[in-house]
Amino acid sequence: MKMDVLCLGEALIEFNQIPDDTNNTYRSGFGGDTSNTAIAVARQETSSGFLSKVGNDLFGRKLLELWKREGVDCTYVLQHPEFPTGIYFITHDENGHHFSYYRRGSAASQMTPEDVTVDVVLQAKVLHLSAITQAISDSSRETAFAAIHQARKRGVKISYDTNLRLKLWTLNQARDVINHVVPMCDVLLPSLDDVTSLTGLQEPKEIIDYYLKLGAKLVVLKQGEQGVLVADGNNECYISGHAVKAIDATGAGDTFDGAFLSEWLRSDDPFAAAEYANAAAALSTTNYGAVDSIPNRDDVAAFLGRTKRS
Repeated sequence: MKMDVLCLGEALIEFNQIPDDTNNTYRSGFGGDTSNTAIAVARQETSSGFLSKVGNDLFGRKLLELWKREGVDCTYVLQHPEFPTGIYFITHDENGHHFSYYRRGSAASQMTPEDVTVDVVLQAKVLHLSAITQAISDSSRETAFAAIHQARKRGVKISYDTNLRLKLWTLNQARDVINHVVPMCDVLLPSLDDVTSLTGLQEPKEIIDYYLKLGAKLVVLKQGEQGVLVADGNNECYISGHAVKAIDATGAGDTFDGAFLSEWLRSDDPFAAAEYANAAAALSTTNYGAVDSIPNRDDVAAFLGRTKRS
């Protein structure tokens, strides 16, 4: 089945702490950065698919049900007979949200380059993946590179999020792999916190220039509540953040990625796409959970209508 965006990576089951609950209750949900992005794409009325492995367990089946319900093509998600679906916990305090992962030896970490066939890649206009996909295991890293090379040979655009998780690998390992991917990117979607660590730079403009010189065609630098800076080597645009009552930023960057890719494909205008995605990400922080918080196209349109800027 042809699709606009094919996402590659790991999906997880989420347990999100309910703040101020005296019973210390956790709300179950779904997560995994590229899975979140695939769902965000679908909720913007753009077709998406997911390529991964999940466990042949209850959690794996729940994820398959989720993708089918959301309209995400999961034809290329395999159930591993031996390795489980990964899980993670989110806790909240005055300093924000914090993650604890239980994903070592997960089914997704068993992905291999053989899982990425030419036929799979050719289904999409854009291949989206993140550094997390490359960090969870050596074989998943090789799988990601295999997918990138297949896509580039066949004119499929590459979208990449630098999503940095230093519990999965060292800063030097992450920098080496990410800098190897950047020159192959049609759109790079880093967050400011990640790339200040990766580059040693602090100023958004310097960071944008660094990645453009490294070879990225388009850099969309996410700065959370401060907005987004977009540049393609010829034009540059800063889009300020939206003032919202944020309660949980989990998955906001993934929502941004999916909303951006959807609107970019629809309009062929990266600056308009960033404006749209900036609103979608802000709106997502007003609800709990990585998936439950992802707005649909009507939600984003209504939000933009209420917050129209001159």
